[in-house]
Amino acid sequence: MFKLKEHGTNVKTEIIAGLTTFLTMVYIVVVNPIILSEAGVPFDQVFTATVVATIIGTLWMALSANYPIAIAPGMGMNAYFAYTVVGAEKVNYEIAFSAVFLAGILFIILSLTPFRKQIIEAIPSNLKNGITAGIGLFIAFIGLRLTGLINDHPQNLVTLGDLHSPSVVLALVGLAITLILMSLNVHGALFIGMICTGIIAFFTGQLSFDHGIVSIPKLPEGIIIANPIDAIGDVIQHGLFAVVFSFLLVTIFDTTGTMIGVAKQAGLMKGDEMPNARKALLADSIAATAGAMLGTTPTSAYIESSSGVAAGGRTGLTTLTVAVLFGVAAFFSPIVAAVSGISAITAPALIIVGSLMMGSIAEINWKEIDEAFPAFLVILSMPLTSSIATGIALGFISYPLMKVMKGKWKEVHPFLYIFAVLFFIQLFFLGGH
Repeated sequence: MFKLKEHGTNVKTEIIAGLTTFLTMVYIVVVNPIILSEAGVPFDQVFTATVVATIIGTLWMALSANYPIAIAPGMGMNAYFAYTVVGAEKVNYEIAFSAVFLAGILFIILSLTPFRKQIIEAIPSNLKNGITAGIGLFIAFIGLRLTGLINDHPQNLVTLGDLHSPSVVLALVGLAITLILMSLNVHGALFIGMICTGIIAFFTGQLSFDHGIVSIPKLPEGIIIANPIDAIGDVIQHGLFAVVFSFLLVTIFDTTGTMIGVAKQAGLMKGDEMPNARKALLADSIAATAGAMLGTTPTSAYIESSSGVAAGGRTGLTTLTVAVLFGVAAFFSPIVAAVSGISAITAPALIIVGSLMMGSIAEINWKEIDEAFPAFLVILSMPLTSSIATGIALGFISYPLMKVMKGKWKEVHPFLYIFAVLFFIQLFFLGGH
């Protein structure tokens, strides 16, 4: 079924690769509920929805596309949901999930047509890299704020926190442990670092397990979106078109780029073509739609899958292993809930993931101002405005403008002019974020 011999691998190697991928990305079942709880979504709801969406997307990738690429709710989009859509748009999380659901439906449609590929090709690589780096900076900033390493300041907006507080000390120790593990190329360094930090928190009295260890997975709010028509109505009534567009746009960039990168690493690309690309691209769109119905933000291909590929994973058996392990993790929500109450345990993962995402900044062409400045604007504005969508909008507006000013308007794809007009209307006339 997985064509192991054809790919030069075996069952043992694939299972070890799956375990490696799982260990590097399992932090999402802790971090995602923490971030979405800021929007008022019950922790258990997000925890179960995260596991279910991950299993759906990863199983699809394993059984349909036969790729060692895992799918799970993406970092960045959860922050956008909590701090911008619910926080700034002043809508409740049920209505916000309607926007995620509609984006997922559109994502499925685009994945079934050549249009998705055309959109990706239309966006300049410098803007794509700027978006990734900007999200990384935003995520790292959130991690620093959650631990208390950064606090509010009346004049300068932010300032250094109290380095003597137990939370800050624990976060710094956890960050040091995780960075040492990563420097030693230990597989699952993020997850192991969280475990080590949790153990320290337990013995210093900052962490306790008052509600046990094991429990049956549950959805306190049930299925949040049971009627697709109502979801579409919510988007129209509250004017969340720009939110839908932002979810769709960022997820397209993140997922497709990750899939191509991991497929290249695994030697699965045939020239510039990705075999079974349509089946692979459907994995995240289907998982995103299902996840929105249950209570989590859009899914994405996980770059952590590269750790499994490095361990020898080449087929869907790797991702099947990942899906099974996430199913097992679903029964340990009390442990996850207790850990989530201590930001210092999980925030180092946010900071480090943010730093890894910042790596794309090296791919930006800084020698050409008309390429560099729009990307810079994206990176700078995301953390400063606490809005991923605003960063994307400013980048997409400034890029074609600068190209026109330099007489290079023919280099800009027509789609980009359309995106620029839509973002301009959304920002300056609809008051969007």
